[in-house]
Amino acid sequence: MDQKEVLKKMIEFNKTSFDNSFSAMVMIQDQTEQMVNTLIDQAPWIPAEGKKAIGEWVDSYKKGRETFRKTVEDSFKKVDASFGEAAKKKAK
Repeated sequence: MDQKEVLKKMIEFNKTSFDNSFSAMVMIQDQTEQMVNTLIDQAPWIPAEGKKAIGEWVDSYKKGRETFRKTVEDSFKKVDASFGEAAKKKAK
């Protein structure tokens, strides 16, 4: 098997592993968010400002999470593109 094929398979494996791990992390975070929201709704001693701060924190966290995912996916696309260019050069 060609070295480029081996590297390409390794990258595909890493992308699949990342996607699965990221999905699991998102699921855990979403469940934790639901649990915290339930706790906050049932806790009358938490002031409105505190609830708002927690809501903003969760929104910020989600935005950062999606930015991270987009960055990783863009990086995988760049690696795929570089392998494509290498294959074209080899074919010539």
